[in-house]
Amino acid sequence: MDSNYSLPPHVNRKIGRAMHDYSMLDDGDRVMIAVSGGIDSLTLAWILKSWRKKAPISFEVMVQVIDHGFWRDHAGVADPGESIGKQLERFAITYAIDSAWERMDQLKSCFQCARDRRSQLFDLARQRGFNKIALGHHMDDLIETFFLNILYSGNISTMVPVQKLFGGNLVLIRPMAYLDKNEVMMVGGDLGFLPVENFCPFSDKGRRGSVRKLLASLYDKNPLAKKSIFAALANIRSEYML
Repeated sequence: MDSNYSLPPHVNRKIGRAMHDYSMLDDGDRVMIAVSGGIDSLTLAWILKSWRKKAPISFEVMVQVIDHGFWRDHAGVADPGESIGKQLERFAITYAIDSAWERMDQLKSCFQCARDRRSQLFDLARQRGFNKIALGHHMDDLIETFFLNILYSGNISTMVPVQKLFGGNLVLIRPMAYLDKNEVMMVGGDLGFLPVENFCPFSDKGRRGSVRKLLASLYDKNPLAKKSIFAALANIRSEYML
């Protein structure tokens, strides 16, 4: 992979616009990047590492991996952390790998796994002095969450590009919020990232997987639907809501 790789202009603009619209980064920030091993989070790690070179501010970045140990239940399978580490090392990205709090046999659902992982990330950020956590969610993730909440939780909400927690002492940022899945995959492919196999027993078997299939069918019938739905997330007409 050419170390001089540059983001396609339209992708660079979308990331820059999201950063600017939501004031994601400030001088002196220490940013923990949550990486699962998927193309999305690996690509985010490279984006934030490279962004430091052109940003008019100074900030630190480090990747954090939470190992749930699902892979240990599969004979002959190598530690996914090694593959993640090797890919990050190609771009001199600093990283840490910590074992999950809960053993895999104690997890009962995707929701519990995600909740525990999020809590552990918060704790590690506090312990290590990080004031921001960067997550690799993109436009498709925000739309899926919107439909999940409508269909299963009875509310209209989604993940937001910036979320302040604990009185603002910790901030979640999603720099790829304006990119769709295909754009993220394109950049990740250009960088030579390979997805690390996900051995999670709950992967795509729950509600999110069902919503993803529903939306794929909708997009197939109306290719402009994704853009319209995403625009609607910022165009709420509250006077016409119950």
